[in-house]
Amino acid sequence: MLYILIGIISGFIGGLGIGGGTILIPILVFLMHTQQQIAQSVNLLSFIPLSIVALYIHIKNKNVEFKVAIYIIVFGLIGSILGSKLAVSISSAYLKKYFGVFLLIMGVYQLICKTKD
Repeated sequence: MLYILIGIISGFIGGLGIGGGTILIPILVFLMHTQQQIAQSVNLLSFIPLSIVALYIHIKNKNVEFKVAIYIIVFGLIGSILGSKLAVSISSAYLKKYFGVFLLIMGVYQLICKTKD
């Protein structure tokens, strides 16, 4: 039952475009006591079908700029190869700390960033 709830929450957050991993990874690591590398791998695997559904909806609503996306995709593939190799070589304890610092920085940025809305 807990896995169903985790899936719904991370899918909902992912559908908003925020990224379900911001919820999924900490839940798997802290509540389910999963290794950081395993949690990140589960996040990446679950991301595929979730992103396909979200992408379909966003394309249908004409919310995707393909000229911008192609550059991000190409260089994102290069970054994902490098990041995956690095994640496998780092201990789970350090990877957990780096991920926590990343989330903290992003959270602080969101708090102090001014929006145009």
